[in-house]
Amino acid sequence: MLREYLFPVVGVKAILYDGSYHPVDSSEMAFKIAGSMAFKKGAEQANPVLLEPIMDIEVVVPESFMGDIIGDLNKRRGRILGMEPVDGMQHIKAQVPMSEVARYATDLRSMTQGRGSFTSSFSHYEEVPAQFAEKIIEEAKKDKEQ
Repeated sequence: MLREYLFPVVGVKAILYDGSYHPVDSSEMAFKIAGSMAFKKGAEQANPVLLEPIMDIEVVVPESFMGDIIGDLNKRRGRILGMEPVDGMQHIKAQVPMSEVARYATDLRSMTQGRGSFTSSFSHYEEVPAQFAEKIIEEAKKDKEQ
């Protein structure tokens, strides 16, 4: 079940071209409500995109597991950035969506018989591919209706 989360909206600039004040109908709350309504309408018309966090990961595995790890990272929508042999081990550098590496420690242990390790750190945000974004948005709408 998806939960509703608040995420920042980035890269937005708004300019107010016209407005008026009336002593009876104008209040701080009225302006806040008008601003909120304007933002919602503008956001719908702006074709917003869904972003996901991308992680830099470095996987250290014995040479014999290299093919399995590369294949697994590709299945996880990862981009291999480079490989480097160090002391009989392979260091694989890649960028992988955070959602795809949530259970990676357990999976890596299974694939390498406990001999692989990895480190990860946040890199940047990227647009979620359309087929995944549609599914996420549909699920969020269903959850909101319930």
